[in-house]
Amino acid sequence: MPTDSTTALISNDIVGLGLIAATLALIFWLASGPTPFWKKFFAWVPALLLCYFVPAIYNTAGIIDGHGTKLYNPIARDVLLPAALVLLTLSIDLKGIIRLGPKLLLMFVTGTAGIVLGAAVSFQIMKFIHPQTVAGDTWAGMAALAGSWIGGGANMAAMRETFNVDATTFGQFAVVDVACASLWMAVLLWLAGRSPAIDARTGADTSAIDDMKRRIAEYEAKSARNPSLTDLMVIVGVGLGVVGLAHALAVLLAAWFGANVSWAGRASLDTAFVWVVMLSTVTGLLLSFTPVRNLEAAGASKIGTLFLYFLIACIGMQMDLLSLADRPWLFLLGVIWMGVHIGLLYLVGRLLRTPLFFFAIGSQGNIGAAASAPVVAAAFHPTLAPVGVLLGTVGYATGTVIAYMTGLMLKWMAGA
Repeated sequence: MPTDSTTALISNDIVGLGLIAATLALIFWLASGPTPFWKKFFAWVPALLLCYFVPAIYNTAGIIDGHGTKLYNPIARDVLLPAALVLLTLSIDLKGIIRLGPKLLLMFVTGTAGIVLGAAVSFQIMKFIHPQTVAGDTWAGMAALAGSWIGGGANMAAMRETFNVDATTFGQFAVVDVACASLWMAVLLWLAGRSPAIDARTGADTSAIDDMKRRIAEYEAKSARNPSLTDLMVIVGVGLGVVGLAHALAVLLAAWFGANVSWAGRASLDTAFVWVVMLSTVTGLLLSFTPVRNLEAAGASKIGTLFLYFLIACIGMQMDLLSLADRPWLFLLGVIWMGVHIGLLYLVGRLLRTPLFFFAIGSQGNIGAAASAPVVAAAFHPTLAPVGVLLGTVGYATGTVIAYMTGLMLKWMAGA
């Protein structure tokens, strides 16, 4: 069991921060493949999984006290999470997405719908097969998983705080997330190498993909640049500045809704953190229509992802690994959920006769978001990787709101 602050080896938060930073640096350095062994290792074990579970090992072994530290709350939760949401959404090019063609967008929306539908279907099936699996706060853990599978890690963490998901439950769903998503991503990467034959057999029209390759290559050549110190200062200033403004407004909005709207408590609108998440996401979207979105060329999303990984590690610090094997039925729930998502995409893809690339990126734009969608896109062709980023960032933008609505649906289904 995790230790408390009186028995933990490290009780100083600054020392703990140094340990977490060094751990993340080591994980990412090893993931870069400095030797053939580590290259093969990380081909099977996602770096994201280690970012969750190495800090969890520290907590379980008594090296740190994950519950007593202030690294997660208020630093990671209240600062790094909303800042990551801002920086990961400000680069969205909605006009560019529209130009990619209606079939690609429809497949992306279908993927999102598949996650929402899959949440309801898997909940009901497991309620029939094994009711204990969906008892208690399982619905809240599913809401967090919906955030990840519609958007990404930041959305999952946002839902974790919005619905007050227990750290152990959250850790169990983090395992389900990585296991199911990684297996499905491996299948898509395998299919990517066979896409020409599959598209020829299905009679799919790939002319839109060829046009995307040309347009993206031109955009990359025109906009890419090495970030200057000024660029980095502005990126951090925008992210943290919006966070400060969001916190100031969130307190006022939460108080007003709590006093004037009778159902505010049921929808968590009387909670300041919910407003911080919503305001950060909406502001990031609004900034995407301004010249601020050009900060992406200097690495805005990379800094946002850096914040996100510190957040993920701080969440991992609160996990109790000894209890992660207590609910193996959750994996079946995840498989059913993912199966509904895949099945709906397959059905719509066959009806529209879309290329396999549209099917794959429509799924990974949701399931993997900007973290892995570019990897799958690049497996089809290197110049298509930014398409994955583009749809993945849309997932970040929509994931918080749609996962929130999915959570309310699951809460109602659970009778909570």
